[in-house]
Amino acid sequence: MANLEIVIDGDGHIFEDAAGLRKHLRSPLADANIAKLFSIFPQLDHLHHSVVRNPEDSFGISNGVFKDPGVEGWGEFMNKAGVESAVLYPTAGLSYGKIIDLDFAIQACQAYNDWVTDSYSYKDSRLHPVALIPMQEPDAAVEELRRAVTELGMCGAMLPSTGLMTHLGAKTYWPIYAEAERLGVPLAVHGGAHHDLGMNTMNVFAATHAIGHPVGIMIGLAGMLFNGVFERFPGLKVGFLEGGVGWFLMALERFNGSYEAFTPFDPREELLQLPEGMSVREYMVSLCRQGRIRVGVEGDEPALAYAVHVAGPEAFIFSSDFPHEVNLGSIRHEIEELIEIEELTPEEKEAILWKNSLDFYGLSSAAA
Repeated sequence: MANLEIVIDGDGHIFEDAAGLRKHLRSPLADANIAKLFSIFPQLDHLHHSVVRNPEDSFGISNGVFKDPGVEGWGEFMNKAGVESAVLYPTAGLSYGKIIDLDFAIQACQAYNDWVTDSYSYKDSRLHPVALIPMQEPDAAVEELRRAVTELGMCGAMLPSTGLMTHLGAKTYWPIYAEAERLGVPLAVHGGAHHDLGMNTMNVFAATHAIGHPVGIMIGLAGMLFNGVFERFPGLKVGFLEGGVGWFLMALERFNGSYEAFTPFDPREELLQLPEGMSVREYMVSLCRQGRIRVGVEGDEPALAYAVHVAGPEAFIFSSDFPHEVNLGSIRHEIEELIEIEELTPEEKEAILWKNSLDFYGLSSAAA
């Protein structure tokens, strides 16, 4: 019998405590003026500076007053929402790929990982932060990924969708993928910083938000897929989060058709090498069914049942996005809507609500 009482949140968020982060900086950065004057992370982009109305109690704001939920607020949210455990991503740290000073990038990631584990996972074992790793310096990223997993007990690492010096399929990042494969932990491409996606003059943030998240992570998937990352590292698992399900259906269609029309000349055999007789679409679906590609979804997406029919239930993990543009009521509504989708079997709903996150992040479930 499928258990629809369990929910594991595959993509929640924390708000960084700037003072707390600074306490974890190491010398000489801890003594530098810039670390004292400015945020550790660059601003997400100039596009977030907009006058908007958000749902009540979202972004930690209630009755016009901001309160960081912190570890206690997360615990209260999980108790009331019926969420057993949650995987946590940053907020300000979504922009870490934009840091251009290599040493600053290294120390910012180290400080974040130390701070978030001290502040969350060490205080509530239901909370599982992912690491930030300095992709700007791949050798250091390998070391920090290893430290985060083996010493801090973190369940994976985040890759930024924008800001890095090159696409995520580039050779320079291959040692990072090899280490993630060796450690048996996932990497997840997460949107949030929307600069340089063709919208730098967009004047309505709702439009930017709608386009930026899915486009950013789709570019990440394209770079990795077409440059043969998944064949080169057959044990690598990668998530693509906070873009919903629609972009992935478009990627299945567009990647397949464009590859057939413009198959690259690849004399060094460093690009995508499709198995004999398999199309790009079929290959992507096979990666999903193997649990190597996961897509973050919410419960109120009209195309979810069709996407499950196309790519299999293994492809999708439930994500709350708490405490961003949601509140307790909207999360409960999304969970209930997912459970009520008649086109999905109980086993498929169970996979999306918790089993896929359990497998992807290597978590355990007391209730299960």
